[in-house]
Amino acid sequence: MTISLTEKIDLLGNISPEEFMREYWQRKPLLIRQAFKNFELPISIAQLKKLATQEDVESRFITRNDGDWKLKKGPISRTPSMQQNDWTLLVQSVDLHDDKVSEMAQLFRFVPDARFDDVMISLASKGGGVGPHFDTYDVFLLQGHGQRRWRISQQEDKTLIPDLPCRILQNFQVEQEWVLEPGDMLYLPPQCAHDGIAETDNCVTISFGFRTLSFANMVRGIFEAAADQVSVNSGLGSGVYSEPALSGFKVEGYYRDPGAPAVTTPAALPEAMITEALKAAQQIQFNADLASHFLGCWLTEPNQLAQFDFAEEEINIEDLPAETLLKTDRKTRMVYRGDQLFINGEAVPIPMNKVLQELADKRCLSAGYATSESDEDTFELLHRWIDDGWLVVA
Repeated sequence: MTISLTEKIDLLGNISPEEFMREYWQRKPLLIRQAFKNFELPISIAQLKKLATQEDVESRFITRNDGDWKLKKGPISRTPSMQQNDWTLLVQSVDLHDDKVSEMAQLFRFVPDARFDDVMISLASKGGGVGPHFDTYDVFLLQGHGQRRWRISQQEDKTLIPDLPCRILQNFQVEQEWVLEPGDMLYLPPQCAHDGIAETDNCVTISFGFRTLSFANMVRGIFEAAADQVSVNSGLGSGVYSEPALSGFKVEGYYRDPGAPAVTTPAALPEAMITEALKAAQQIQFNADLASHFLGCWLTEPNQLAQFDFAEEEINIEDLPAETLLKTDRKTRMVYRGDQLFINGEAVPIPMNKVLQELADKRCLSAGYATSESDEDTFELLHRWIDDGWLVVA
């Protein structure tokens, strides 16, 4: 799917992706009436409830009774009748479990894939919600079924009510509110306080969430990648971020101290040892290759609950009809920088080329294009990904 960055689209309220990213992304809320005209749920309420019963699906169940909030983590074996008000079922990462939901998420790929997190779907009885709160991430809240009243505030006060199982604001000050119908959508930037309350039974909201990357996690990860690179380049073993080995991380030599003075305080750590250790550490260059190596592997690491289905039989791409599509499995994540491609937590061992870029950007290839344009290494790689379930024949 190719998205025009300059074309005005219903999805964003008749503005272009370019304008949305410039004017709204991480800046201010946007209410979009009928972002999806004549909208129908991509997954039925019965299917959603069934997902919540599974061990390999993350889900939560929240109830409110006169200010008493209760949270239960899944699997959720059953939910109350809609006659009982004020309950909400939340199912995370539905895009990993349903193709139609995954396809909906592709509509938002004017935002880099590195930012996308997951699609959460909530089901609520009348009055259901999770209370006024704020998130650290960007989110598009699409009304799927029934009606939900959204109240928002860009207040500075982020004080939470203590001793609750949910993060609920103590002093929520409503600044704007709307009732959303099926097909309506609300974009909220990080830190925008919001409270969604179901106005009807069978209220379904589909949340397209985009991950928050803390600098602390990014820096820690880069240091971990640097340690793995020093290890593999210096013969000390390997780690998660060791392959492929990058240049500039080989540390040689040994600490020596000829002429060191005799001491009367043998337990004291020698200052010369500290100085030499720091001098050796300063040989390491924290550069863009190292940062992209960590980020590429980290951001494509599959969800911990994701499971790939191995191909049941051997498939030869060259034997398929030319128009047959090879699609990335819905759980597969890919990003690239320059000639380095990353997939499902791994750095691809061959340089980026037009076939791999086509697959990463469009998430599909025709068998004919793959056969005619792939070199031997790329062709072998595509077959391996099919065997591993990372790539599927549509």
